[in-house]
Amino acid sequence: MDQRFYDAVLASPVIAAVKDMNQLEECLTLDNIQVVFLLFGDLCSIADIVARAKDGGKIVMIHTDLVGGLSSSKEIVVDFLRANTRADGIISTKPNFIKRARELKMFTVMRLFVIDSMALAGIDKLEAVRPDFIEVLPGVMPKTIRRIAQTTRIPLLAGGLIKDKEDVMAALSAGAMAVSATSRDVWRM
Repeated sequence: MDQRFYDAVLASPVIAAVKDMNQLEECLTLDNIQVVFLLFGDLCSIADIVARAKDGGKIVMIHTDLVGGLSSSKEIVVDFLRANTRADGIISTKPNFIKRARELKMFTVMRLFVIDSMALAGIDKLEAVRPDFIEVLPGVMPKTIRRIAQTTRIPLLAGGLIKDKEDVMAALSAGAMAVSATSRDVWRM
């Protein structure tokens, strides 16, 4: 893992997950936010959105599964983002995207939706994919986060449904290195 990404997450355990330009502009005013997860945009706008966040001094991660026009399951999506944006990395549920991004020296976050015991059983397979971080969703399950943290050496993030300081503290205490949240209140902690 590139030490810069790891150090930024360690220094600032709250990651702003932004769903629109208003949220992006707001998080750019916050010095405690070093990493931004972009959860919006489309093929025509993503380069400008990334540029705005980069100009604001943030490490920028694009959630490939949520950018309009990038719905292909082919790795060319990652190649496109590398060639046409200044993004530092990607977030995805697709292992092939994570592998390709690593080949292109981009930061990677593998999103893992823990909806049942079968999802937990697949944790060991993520070791082969080798993302920089695994983002566990929903992030308000401290017992599950603790179990995953004991199962893998890959650092964990907790995301989804994080709304207050109690949620943040529970996720961090359970073994997450940081939380990602769309809540402006969480950003300001």
